[in-house]
Amino acid sequence: MNKKSLAIAVAAMATVAFTAGCGSSAEKAAANADKTLIVGMEPTFPPFEFTEDDKYVGFDIDYAQAICDKMGVKMEIKSMGFDALIPALKSGQIDMIASGMDATPERAKQVAFTNTYFHDGYSVVVRKDNNTIHGFDDLSGHIAGSQVGTKGVDLAQSHGAEVKQYDANSQGWMELNSGTCDAVVINTSVALYYLKQGGDKDLKIAGEPQLAPDGIAMAVSKDKPEQLEKVNSAIQELKSDGTYAALYKKWFGVEPRDN
Repeated sequence: MNKKSLAIAVAAMATVAFTAGCGSSAEKAAANADKTLIVGMEPTFPPFEFTEDDKYVGFDIDYAQAICDKMGVKMEIKSMGFDALIPALKSGQIDMIASGMDATPERAKQVAFTNTYFHDGYSVVVRKDNNTIHGFDDLSGHIAGSQVGTKGVDLAQSHGAEVKQYDANSQGWMELNSGTCDAVVINTSVALYYLKQGGDKDLKIAGEPQLAPDGIAMAVSKDKPEQLEKVNSAIQELKSDGTYAALYKKWFGVEPRDN
């Protein structure tokens, strides 16, 4: 073999080695990516998810972490507006939604819901000095605040309210206290938690809550049925080993109902 042939052979071997190395790195990167589950949520929804001392805390945080632990993957939280969660899931920006989301038939057309893990309802919250709104039937002609993209918006509108939509639930409480809206329509569990944390000084629940027809569930992409199976399997394990009940009691103070 002459020098020219030798040089060509060495270059060819180097190219093969480099290509093989790139393939190996790509495979490792893909494997590592599979070990991280990016969970999307809107963290102004206590006690499900909220910020405390610059950390994300809440029932959904703990529950999603427990699911990831069962699946043997790391959890990465991605905060975004509630109405951006489904588009983010469909576009692949996140792998799962864990944000107190009602598993409605309309949403089920776009995402794959896991088994439900919580059943809630919706309540009307008003200022304590409000003597005209006594529940949903009195919302007509009034301004009601509710978070954009939630069932609360639909309920308020169906009862004749002019709905003021906002991105974060904390904004709703501020507007209600300042008088820029007459009522807030929100998940009963979230309302009760807020009132328990001191909100009952100025606010109250008006009338009886409306039970939600659909349970709350996590959501994954319709294009990943294997992921749905893994998450549902983890959910079942967490219920069987008592983890779900422990987390439920930690955040809601009572034993869980069947979900």
